[in-house]
Amino acid sequence: MLRAEDATAPQLVAHLSGGRGVAVLPVGALEQHGPHLPLATDTLTAQAVADRVADALDAALLPAVGYGATWNMSGYPGTVTLRPETVEALAVDIGRGAAAAGARLLVVVNGDWGNRAPLARAAAALQADGVRAVVLDHPGLDEAAERLRESRPAAPGLMHAEEIETSLVLAIAPRLVQGGAAAVYPDFPPGFGSVPMRMHPFSESGVFGDPGPATAAKGAALLDAVVTESLRLIEGLLASL
Repeated sequence: MLRAEDATAPQLVAHLSGGRGVAVLPVGALEQHGPHLPLATDTLTAQAVADRVADALDAALLPAVGYGATWNMSGYPGTVTLRPETVEALAVDIGRGAAAAGARLLVVVNGDWGNRAPLARAAAALQADGVRAVVLDHPGLDEAAERLRESRPAAPGLMHAEEIETSLVLAIAPRLVQGGAAAVYPDFPPGFGSVPMRMHPFSESGVFGDPGPATAAKGAALLDAVVTESLRLIEGLLASL
């Protein structure tokens, strides 16, 4: 693996041209995660997955984008949200730059739900430019979470500052977990999950679910599942290049 930020321009070009030509870009967010998890939780998770994916593929690891489209959490002070079109433009410009350096495939490791739509549009725009790109939204996480969790989710598919995300941070950067937090199970209105909604009216603390059963061992198993599935998908794409 080559960390692009530590390399010279000739080193990056040589690494991409002499290997499989994969560049990996982690994209996260600066977003509230309750009173116990850091604002960079989504970035930390994306970075951890990207590190392991890049290492397994001997890829070029690009510096993480630490901001994202997180309008739904913008009612909480501390959250910094980008417009979706900004996220899309960032990804497109970074992808073009990676391709100009010799990347044959850009792998975007996305850590935040709000980035999904703009990153998908960015990948489509890059494909139209002849740049191969794939966005990974933590594949394998839902299945692993269902297998490992002891608490019920606050809503189907919702993982925010509860057992799953707290376990991930305990595995990645335990020093950043600031104690515990009380469980919160809001009464969501009809349409939740299918209609855009800001989250702050539903939980004063910013927790959605129960962080109590979180463990570092669960977090490590969750990361293993995501990395394994990510590599399976990438290898399939590389075989078709």
